[in-house]
Amino acid sequence: MILNTGTRTDIPAFFSKWFLNRIEEGFVISKNPYNNQLYKYNFNPKTVDCLCFCSKNPKPLVKNLDKLSDYKQFWFVTINPYDRDIEVNVPGYKNVMATFKELSETLGRNCISWRYDPIFITEKYSLDFHIDKFEEMASQLHEYTSDCTISFIDLYQKVLRNFPEAREVTTDERLVIGENFARIADKYDIAMKTCVEGTLLDQFGFDSSGCMTQQVLEKAIGNNLKVPKGKYRNRECNCLMGRDIGLYNTCMHGCRYCYANTT
Repeated sequence: MILNTGTRTDIPAFFSKWFLNRIEEGFVISKNPYNNQLYKYNFNPKTVDCLCFCSKNPKPLVKNLDKLSDYKQFWFVTINPYDRDIEVNVPGYKNVMATFKELSETLGRNCISWRYDPIFITEKYSLDFHIDKFEEMASQLHEYTSDCTISFIDLYQKVLRNFPEAREVTTDERLVIGENFARIADKYDIAMKTCVEGTLLDQFGFDSSGCMTQQVLEKAIGNNLKVPKGKYRNRECNCLMGRDIGLYNTCMHGCRYCYANTT
């Protein structure tokens, strides 16, 4: 069983105490956001093949990693160079990079991946801005992870309400990002991936097959997974979709591009 904690909220950042309580109790109850059905998942380390985290601020849980020592883990840490005009309550990217390094040193670089997403273009956050910041960050993180995943902003109605000046990233802009990010990543030996963005950037060496695939998780946990055929996979890529235990409308980062909160 793969338990996912990060597609609906940021549990490490805001609910680490609750999460550790669930570990101690040995189970968690999660509600399906579409039909309100309740699911009970066992936290027995012999049952859980991998705990998957996705966070913009892992620090609160990283301070208690010793309490998760019985579990295999895989972490996605999103580190963007945006200011508080966009990511209202997210710590500065240099602080998050420091926690990223600590996490990698504790678990190993195969257990942690850097996400730089979503990418959007404005006068302040221009193409040159992204290229310059990506190189700065890659130069700091390449010894602590083997890959980086990017995606471009999705303009859901809820996103447009909170970020009305947002616009689609054009094909030409995506190509500029792809070519330059690939050049920088090659310099620092970082494998580049896209998250549900089609195959446009494959021409620059990007891997568009998936960012949390069976191969990725097996590399993180050091074990082979027997995945039932046709189950647990994302419809748009080869990612394994774990049982998410988070709850929508609970993340307090206040990111203006957020899709997980309605307000």
